[in-house]
Amino acid sequence: MSEVWNKITVRGRKCDLDTICAVVSMVDEGLLIEDFSDVKINEMYGDLIDESVLSADPDKISVSIFLSDENNPLDSISFIRDRLVSLGIECSVECEGIREEDWAETWKKYYHPVSLGRITVVPAWEDYTAKDGEVVVKMDPGMAFGTGTHETTRLVIRMLQEEIVGGERVLDIGTGSGILAICASKLGAGYCGAYDIDPDAVRVARENVEKDGAKNVECGVSDLLLGVDISKGKYDLVVANIVADIILRLLPDLGNYMNDGARAILSGIIEPRLPEIRNAMEENGFLSVRELHENDWCALLVEKR
Repeated sequence: MSEVWNKITVRGRKCDLDTICAVVSMVDEGLLIEDFSDVKINEMYGDLIDESVLSADPDKISVSIFLSDENNPLDSISFIRDRLVSLGIECSVECEGIREEDWAETWKKYYHPVSLGRITVVPAWEDYTAKDGEVVVKMDPGMAFGTGTHETTRLVIRMLQEEIVGGERVLDIGTGSGILAICASKLGAGYCGAYDIDPDAVRVARENVEKDGAKNVECGVSDLLLGVDISKGKYDLVVANIVADIILRLLPDLGNYMNDGARAILSGIIEPRLPEIRNAMEENGFLSVRELHENDWCALLVEKR
């Protein structure tokens, strides 16, 4: 049987090309870039250049990757879209052969129960009987990132199981599908504030919270920390599963939302960006507690001094 490939394409502006390439390369490094801004027409080759190239908008670019059907292309789409939205990049993310209206049905092909220590993430549509001591989190990711299958999410869930002992106030920044806030709630957190800049992600997170019965999770729209509610107290544990660039923007103000001695789990960090994150962390008054690594990804556990 021949192997099936899915083409994921991000379409955006020329000025955002470097950022789009950086995010897409986190999924796969084999980038196909279409950028016609430097096309030069001369007497020798002018007649040989396709009309579609000549008429292309020089301010528009596209970046594509090809993923085997054995992998989950929809998880990659959600990851890319979520990261670019958090970076404020205007773009569209497409997958050839997968219609958006068929998203929920297509997810079912790739999405199965994922065991992560004590926690098992289960598709909302699937019947599942919990084993003794097992914490079951039911999720319907919709258009939001966060199914438990990506390395960045798995790293955070592993750390959550060690950090939550009961009663903590938890802040989830860039909540996506709400999976991390729901996990924190199921592990015994006293309160979870789940925020995302994308209103669609917040809608999905609220639906998952309601379906899972996590009554101590509140979801809201927030641009980084702008909009996060601390009227009822600061937080004991912060979770930020985003990207290095956003973490760098987050760190200078993060301590203002944390209790003394509170900890933060920072994930979505690709290995080459680690030195930069470590330096910024120390400059902003955070002490490194430990790190977890999986493939080329890293999660940091840090403590407010």
